[in-house]
Amino acid sequence: MALKSTIFKAELQIADMDRNYYQGHALTLARHPSETDERMMVRLLAFALYAEEYLAFGKGLSAEDEPDLWKKDLTGAIDLWIEVGLPDEREIRKACGKANRVAVLCYGGRGADLWWNQNRDKLERLRNLVVMSLPTAASQGLAALANRNMSLQCTIQDGQAWLTDGERTVHIEPVTLLG
Repeated sequence: MALKSTIFKAELQIADMDRNYYQGHALTLARHPSETDERMMVRLLAFALYAEEYLAFGKGLSAEDEPDLWKKDLTGAIDLWIEVGLPDEREIRKACGKANRVAVLCYGGRGADLWWNQNRDKLERLRNLVVMSLPTAASQGLAALANRNMSLQCTIQDGQAWLTDGERTVHIEPVTLLG
């Protein structure tokens, strides 16, 4: 018997002063049985960092040919492809061929450092790619905010983000590795 995804609901208020984007979003996140709270919340953070009108969650772990998030234009062309975690370098190259812009938000401390060192030379050739790394304390802090029904506020300013549930606040300062 196959395990089903767990559904999480999030009311997310975004105040992105870097891009002048101020909007509320009612989001439904399906957490795959093999996905951790940390990964799911990094997906939510990626949504906040790149939020715009047509940005949507993909099937992620459930489908190899879809990203964690993407934005398609009205013709169906992929404008933005976002992956979280430590994706395969070949998959990133494929995504760069399919989309105008590709972003990778990696996390995992030493594992993310090793992934970057192994893939850096090949990824640096891709002109439409941005790679950012999250500090371990930030991604673990995000995981602590995970709840089946979340009401979150995200403030973004000067390349930093603060995500709060009203009681706890996580400060996130992604490190840009490429882009």
